[in-house]
This record gives sequence, structure tokens and C-alpha cells, in this order.
Amino acid sequence: MIARHRLRPPRAWPLLALLWLVATAQASPSIATHPRDLTPAQLAASAGLIDDVLQRLPPQWATALERPLQLHWDDDLPDGVHGRARGDRIALRRSLLDGWMAHLRDVNADRSATDPDARAARAALLHELAHVYDRSRAGGLSRDPRLLDLAGWQVRPLAAGLRTRRSAFSDRSPDPYELATPREFVAVNLEHFVLDPEYACRRPALHAHFAARTGSSRPAPPCPPDLPFVQADAETEASPLLAIDPARVHAVDYLLAEANARPMSRWGHSMLRLVICAPGRAPGPDCRLDLAHHRVLSFRAFVDDVQISSWRGLTGDYPSRLFVLPLSQVIDEYTKVELRGLQSIPLDVSRDEIATLLERAAQLHWSYDGRYYFVGNNCAVETYKLLHDGVPRLAAAGLSSITPTGLLRRLERAGIADPRVLDDRDEALRLGHYFEPLSDRYQAMLDAARASLPLPQARVEDWLALPPAERAPWIAQADLRAGAALLLLEQAALRREQLLARDALKRRLLGTAAPERASAAATLDELLAIEGLLSRPAMLVPGAGYGVPQRAERGMLAVGSDARAAQWRQRSAQLHREGRQWLEPARRAALDATEANVDALGQRVRTLHEQAGGLRLR
Repeated sequence: MIARHRLRPPRAWPLLALLWLVATAQASPSIATHPRDLTPAQLAASAGLIDDVLQRLPPQWATALERPLQLHWDDDLPDGVHGRARGDRIALRRSLLDGWMAHLRDVNADRSATDPDARAARAALLHELAHVYDRSRAGGLSRDPRLLDLAGWQVRPLAAGLRTRRSAFSDRSPDPYELATPREFVAVNLEHFVLDPEYACRRPALHAHFAARTGSSRPAPPCPPDLPFVQADAETEASPLLAIDPARVHAVDYLLAEANARPMSRWGHSMLRLVICAPGRAPGPDCRLDLAHHRVLSFRAFVDDVQISSWRGLTGDYPSRLFVLPLSQVIDEYTKVELRGLQSIPLDVSRDEIATLLERAAQLHWSYDGRYYFVGNNCAVETYKLLHDGVPRLAAAGLSSITPTGLLRRLERAGIADPRVLDDRDEALRLGHYFEPLSDRYQAMLDAARASLPLPQARVEDWLALPPAERAPWIAQADLRAGAALLLLEQAALRREQLLARDALKRRLLGTAAPERASAAATLDELLAIEGLLSRPAMLVPGAGYGVPQRAERGMLAVGSDARAAQWRQRSAQLHREGRQWLEPARRAALDATEANVDALGQRVRTLHEQAGGLRLR
């Protein structure tokens, strides 16, 4: 005879939970335990497990279990498989029943919520009931476009209506099995949605979606108001761990680095700028003045070997990661080093949409390990997907583009970005909507120097392209004004030489086994490994939780990220000291000569200033 069990209503619960359970009781799902080879005690334990799990089901999920189901305890499931749901039959591994009964025999009530044996049995039954629910007429979660967005089976801009074949949200996963298929993702996550009170804080967007689809009204625990990020700014003494409170983000801008002649930069670079208000300032337009607090979300190819390879960029050999950077660092990188302008155009998104966008950014930051393709999954595609998935309204806006400038045009046509903030260049510069490349300023400095010196080069690019030894003779002839102008230009030349030396050192040291270079190569390997950890923050707290780190993990994360950043600074300084000897003679000579020019110009400007009666400069 088959023992049948229906949900029994609870006796004393808070009002909200009582209403939820009453709705579930009205659905009255039925699960029958098959009695084969079961003792009366095992049948009773099965009944308790069924009632325990059914009482936890949200109302729409419970209602969707229309047909009676049979629970079988099976010893023949494949290794690693805890259960299967086929038709109206649910098979669970027999050992789970033994664990559940051991839990029932434990009289320590404090273990009831966290006992691993109890949780394993509950989770297995919930997992299979989730598959039944997903296949029902009311379910279909694994085919829901919004769920697929959140789960990581993202849209592909070059394939209309198609999605990625796999989810790249592999870091900080509660169970790698969720990555197998959308169906398994739904089942694994519904387990945690029901059993883990922290699910609402660890995966907030998914929790909200599951709550809406299942009709759950269970109160969620309070979550930290801010979201943790690890910013890629290891050169400063500040902690890399950054907490961003969405309530302090006044606006989100589309940040476009203008194109230059390099092949990988021909169409610009897509980023998002977070206009974060300084502590104590109420959100409003004045927050645009708080530049020191603004941060940039930038998808980049993490290059951990040598200079970026076009072939590897085409074949997806580079990881694609979401970097969080100080705005000041981005401005310096593009305007001073690459001599590219930055356009910062506000996006028309509401306060609530800013919050969901940041939640999605946090999910990407902690979980996403994608592949970077110059054509199919570059910075523009990644930024488009972040907007598409983080602001549901924008999913229907037709923003798909594979170039940064193309994405900006689509944002403009959809009325989401307003480029008129750039019409008045002076006003755009004043309000921080445009950051001009220093090429114009460098040209002005060269023109100022040429006003008193007969420099043969009229274009700043030609002057900077000269070997430093050919620029040096003009130092002794410079007056105060020309010397100050040439000092600024020589500092720009030094930044370029340092970048060229770094790339040359990587090419020379990596992949070589030369004994005389072993020490520097080991230092470089360690340095790049640390950079890799800081660009993939999930690795800083291995094995600790899933999703967005919570309070208990943030302490570990702060210690780990601070230690890695200090280690990075130490190894970087060591490599700077040791690495110069491994540069090719011509590259080392150019670096040495440029540094000498900077020192000589600095000394001459100080001397001329003092001779002119100015204060002593240091």
C-alpha cells in the first residue's frame, strides 16, 4: 500500500508566514511515498520530510504541482546523482533518507536549521520538485528570457535571438552543477531560494525574480546597503576593497574613450561612469564635482603574458573581466598616455534602475569569467549586455552593437543618452562631460617653447618621437617659460618610455628559461599572478560562500585584498629595480636618457625661477 501525505497547516507562525502557508495549503500538492522495502519508521520519516518540504513551497510553485507524485528511495542512481524526476516519479538516493532519520533522532533543536543531513535531504527533494515545477504550465522558468539574462545565458548581438551556449558566471557558484543547463540552474537556485535566508542578499536580482514568479511573500533578511567591489588600483596605499552604496550614486554616464590609430582602439572604448556623491553630500547635480569619488566600470581583456595579440583577441584566448577603476586613473590613462579624449554622456535611468544596474555589476564582478573577442565579445558588447541585463527596460531598446561608437549612436536614438551635453565644449569641460586629450596642451607647450627656441619640430608628435639624446641639447638653452613647457613634454615622454620598457621586459622575460634572468622572471610571474587575483576578486576568498560576499566574508576579503595589494607594490618596486638590467641596451638607454632629461629640466627650471627672484622650489 502507498502512503499518501498532504500538507498539514502550521499551528503558530507570524501573520505574514501564516498567510503564505495558508495559500500553499489551499494548493494541497500530493506526494505518495512508495513503500517497497521501507520499514514503518522509514515511511514515517519520509512523511515528515515531505511535509517539511511542502510547507516551504511558495504558493504558485505548490499550485503548479497538479498531479500526484510518487517518491521512491533508490539505491541505483549513478554516482554523484542525488535524485531524478521523470513524469510523476521522483527518485532520491536512499542514503539521504538515512541522513534525514539521523537528523530526526538528534534532540538538539539548535541543529535543526543547519544540520547538513537534513539540508541534503530537503535540497534533493526541492531540486526535483523544482524540475517538476519548471516543466509545468505555470513554470517555464528555464525558458524565461529574463531568467536566462540573469543566469548568464546572455544575448549574442551578432546572432539575432540566440544566446551564449554556456554561462560564464562560474566564480562563487553555490554548486557548479547550475552551469550545466538552464534547467539545472533553475533547480539549484530554487533550492537556495527556499533554504538559504541569505539568498536575497547574495543574489538579489534572482531572488526578486523567483519571488515574483513563485508568489513568495516570505520576508527577506535585511541586506547590507552597499555592494563590495575590488578596485584595480593597487598602486595607491588605499585598500582595494571598495563599498558602493547605490543610494549615493547620483547618475550613470556612458563613458567613451575616443578612437586612435591603434588597431584595437580604432572604434574607441566603452565604459560606464558612476557619479558617486562624496560622503555627506545629498545626491544631486553637485555630485558631479566629487570627481575623487567617481568610479568607472570597464570591461577589459586581462593580458597576462605579453603585448595584446590580435590573433588571440580574435580567438578568445584572453579573459574578459569587469574592472572597477577610479575615474582619475582612467582620465590619466587615456588623456595623458594614449592622448585620447573622453566623452561622458548621462544615461536616462531612474534611481531604482541605477540600483539594479549596480546589483548586476556586482554579480558580474564576483562571478563572471568571460572570454574577450575583438569582434564578438569586446568592450561594447559587454557594456551592452550589462545595460541589457541590469536595466530590464533597456532589453527592448535595440541597443545591440559591436562597436563603442555604434552603441553610443543606438543609446542616442533610443533617447537614453543625450549628446547635447557636448555641444558647448567649454561647458562640457567645466562640468566634466568631456576630458580633452593632452595632445592639444602638449602642442601648446611645444609652441610656447618654440617662441623662444628655434626648435625644428613644429608638431608635438615629431618632438616626442625624437630620441631623448636629440632633445637634450635644448635644455641648457631654455629660458624659464620654455623650460617649464619642455619639462611637461619630457614627463609625457617618460610615461611612454616606462610603458614601452614594461612591455619589452615582459617579452624578454616570459617564456624564457635563461638562468641569469630567472630571478626577474620569477618576480614578473608573481606580479602578473597578483594582478590576475586583483582582477578576479572571487579568488581572494576561495571556498567562502557564493554570490555577492556578505559581512562575514568581507573581513576576510579586506585582509586578503590589502595583503595582495601590498605584495603587488613590493614586487612592482623590486621588478623596477631589477628589471632594468634585463632590458635591451637601446631601450634601457632611452629610458635612462629620458629620466636624465626630466632631472635636468627640473633643475634648470628651479634655478631660473630662483634667479628671477621667486621662492625656492623643491
